Amino acid sequence: MKYDVIIIGAGPGGIFSAYELMKRRPGWKIGVFEGGTELEKRHCPIDGDKIKSCIRCKSCSIMSGFGGAGAFSDGKYNITNDFGGTLYAHIGRKKALELMRYVDQINLDHGGEGTKLYSTAGTDFKKICIQNKLRLLDASVRHLGTDINYIVLSNLYDEMKDHIDFHFNTLVDSIELLQKEEADVEPAESSSAAFAESAEASSETSRCHNSRCDTSRYRIHFEGGAADARYCIVSAGRSGSKWMEKVCRDLEIPTKSNRVDIGVRVELPAVVFSHLTDELYESKIVYRTEKFEDSVRTFCMNPNGIVVNENTNGIVTVNGHSFEDPSKKTENTNFALLVSKHFSEPFKDSNGYGESIARLSNMLGGGVIVQRFGDLARGRRSNPARISECTVQPTLQATPGDLSLVLPKRILDGIIEMIYALDKIAPGTANNDTLLYGVEVKFYNMEVSLDENLETNHPGLYVIGDGSGVTHSLSHASASGVYVAEIISEPSR
Repeated sequence: MKYDVIIIGAGPGGIFSAYELMKRRPGWKIGVFEGGTELEKRHCPIDGDKIKSCIRCKSCSIMSGFGGAGAFSDGKYNITNDFGGTLYAHIGRKKALELMRYVDQINLDHGGEGTKLYSTAGTDFKKICIQNKLRLLDASVRHLGTDINYIVLSNLYDEMKDHIDFHFNTLVDSIELLQKEEADVEPAESSSAAFAESAEASSETSRCHNSRCDTSRYRIHFEGGAADARYCIVSAGRSGSKWMEKVCRDLEIPTKSNRVDIGVRVELPAVVFSHLTDELYESKIVYRTEKFEDSVRTFCMNPNGIVVNENTNGIVTVNGHSFEDPSKKTENTNFALLVSKHFSEPFKDSNGYGESIARLSNMLGGGVIVQRFGDLARGRRSNPARISECTVQPTLQATPGDLSLVLPKRILDGIIEMIYALDKIAPGTANNDTLLYGVEVKFYNMEVSLDENLETNHPGLYVIGDGSGVTHSLSHASASGVYVAEIISEPSR
């Protein structure tokens, strides 16, 4: 198979790269290779009845497939440079925000119309947070909800499927840099006029003949075959972190270690945070601990939502979802409390550190552990009886236990401090029956060395989305995909 562009991964970055290329270069042949399934076939077997916990499927439907790990997320698109990644460091703050707004409009055009755009601008909560040693970060937040997010993705796929080759259940093993003598000869015509002629071609055969798929630079290998392309866009996502490390080693692409975020998911009555969520929906609040001066932050707030399992490389962690559909709303709100850890010489494996903590939780609890805050504060484990008597009804089937046996003391102390700090702006946060699920770990890929075009040291090889270590959110990942599509669709390229 020969393509103008090969995209590895059908998460937000890959989807928006493919969509933008389809619009800008309709004559190009584009292939998207995804290890998971089509969106409609993504179903987690956990039903709460016969199957109550993760059975470690070969391909996790929550993490892989069309839409990536964000397909069944809360569908929050944060339009900001203050968090969600450092895309702005490569392309500039103005351009990054411009692309995030462009992505937002595409979402609205594909089923997201009518959803609300929240903003922290002008809110009185900033002052209240500062008065209580907390900091509220600036952002505009488009909340699609898990249900509307699914509709948007479905509509995007329906628009693209007849113009782009999607290869599902196709795990890419490796990327090969073709030597000059292996690559095909550059066509005589490579002018803008030639591209215009290519764009007018309608059939698969004429598209391939007139385009630049005969000047391959890269070959990807997968079970049962291979494919060549002039351009290769890697959008492997968080679940592809181990594979991405191998690709960078094989192709000698410089990298540097990234952070890992470790913490818990808090679940409490929705009314406790309603004054914040009704106005802001997603409130990113940062606290600097008194004891160690570590930063603890809220993350992924889900008003009236549910707590869910997440499987990353065979490790079961916890996450949260919420819905726009009123019939799917619960009486609880959940959010993560995370502490970021960076490491330097001699230890640089941040993800390995996070994995070891998550594995300990899996070993002690058979998966995710849940504990009442009152039990944690008293130094005792939660048991089924205490959980059953809890005024907060858990939305996830988890094992009652003791998080102090899992989380390092420094991290746990920071989380406890943060809960008491939040209790000052949202009284009831530190109630005995507030539930803590652990562990929540956000693995970030090592940061790949990229230039201002998100291009590696190999011309035509780009790395986007969370797999690059540069983006950490739906909006930033999607924007990075659009940006690279803009770059390579220029006639001069």
